[in-house]
Amino acid sequence: MSLRLLTCSSCDRKINLGVRRTTESATSLNKPLDYIFPNPPEGLDPALLDPARVPQHVAVIMDGNGRWAKKRALNRLRGHKAGIEAVRETIRCASDVGVRYLTIYSFSTENWKRPEDEVVGLMDLFAKTMLAEVDGLHEEHVRVRTIGDLSALPAETRAAFDEAWEKTRGNTGMTLAVAVNYGSRQEILHAVEGCVRRALLEEAEGRDPLAAVSEEAFARGLYTTGMPDPDLVIRTSGEMRISNFLLWQIAYSEFYCTDVLWPDFDRYEFLRALLDYQGRDRRFGAVK
Repeated sequence: MSLRLLTCSSCDRKINLGVRRTTESATSLNKPLDYIFPNPPEGLDPALLDPARVPQHVAVIMDGNGRWAKKRALNRLRGHKAGIEAVRETIRCASDVGVRYLTIYSFSTENWKRPEDEVVGLMDLFAKTMLAEVDGLHEEHVRVRTIGDLSALPAETRAAFDEAWEKTRGNTGMTLAVAVNYGSRQEILHAVEGCVRRALLEEAEGRDPLAAVSEEAFARGLYTTGMPDPDLVIRTSGEMRISNFLLWQIAYSEFYCTDVLWPDFDRYEFLRALLDYQGRDRRFGAVK
């Protein structure tokens, strides 16, 4: 089985979170299709892509670097390094087809449990890659931000992400959100703490403390504040887990899971995900 698909469905919530809930945004390609997908494999037709139905926000759980390396008798860090090209190509392709937000799950709060040499190597890889890529991202008008707790990162890694943000923060192209030292449960606790603080302030000033508690207020406390919820979540390597990723934000996301290991994920795999997404009927809990 080459593909395994999972669609999220749940009861409808009547909410108004501004930019948070999304549908496909009317968009246009930033480059011609034959430029973005120059040599498509047989049976895959880029002309089927509807630019008006490209998802506004795509989130990617990049999985399979270790297995890719193991299959080649390489150490795990070699797999992570091989995955950089897949990141580069996915960013380029997403920007070219008109995706407005791309979130990549780079390092979770649970990944600190991995062998020390792998963690140290990853932190060094993050810093070197960001410094090497930021000029190219800036030229493509990509805005780079991070989501997660950067305080635990080594100084050099944190500085590289900070430099990327400062250099690209004024860009108006696609926003690239790098989830690093990210855990959705921790993010939710962070948002709850913000609501509690505001409620205590309301009470101290003689107002109803419950007025500070709403979905809108909660969403403002998330690391992803200012970003719409993902329309599409892609997970590679055939796994069917959420892995503590954007638990609040993916309530109405569509899921696409592929057996392809992350280093082998390219623009044509991304196209397959987009075409599959465009075949979905997004109802947000309602009926037609």
